[in-house]
Amino acid sequence: MKAIGLSNWKGTWKQGAGTISTQSDTFKDRPYSFSSRFEGTPGASPEELLAAAQAGCFNQALANNFGMIGFEADSIETSVAVELGYGDDGHPAILSSFITSAAKVPGISQERFDYCAERARTTCTIAMLLKIDIGMAATLIAA
Repeated sequence: MKAIGLSNWKGTWKQGAGTISTQSDTFKDRPYSFSSRFEGTPGASPEELLAAAQAGCFNQALANNFGMIGFEADSIETSVAVELGYGDDGHPAILSSFITSAAKVPGISQERFDYCAERARTTCTIAMLLKIDIGMAATLIAA
């Protein structure tokens, strides 16, 4: 299975603009620019796609970890905040990624939940690509 992302760009780094898409057309020709990435103006950013990918990957990894010990989630809600800034060398860099997740898993203990969440944080395929520390706040919702 190959996941394919597409982009085009015209102009300079700061004054140019482009679009980001996925081959599946789930995300199609979304405009982005320097200002949408670094200054908070409207538009997409590659980091936004990374955050969504990490949230989805984490949810599946967490569900898999629950299943490996005989549990099934009623729900898992996750958001990921990816912070883009500048590294010590002055070049653009992803500075951090933070997962906030809440799951309702009937019958699971807090200890087992924490184990599964930590394992998902470190072993989802997107997390294994990132060379930064990934923070997390995972909450078990009482059934």
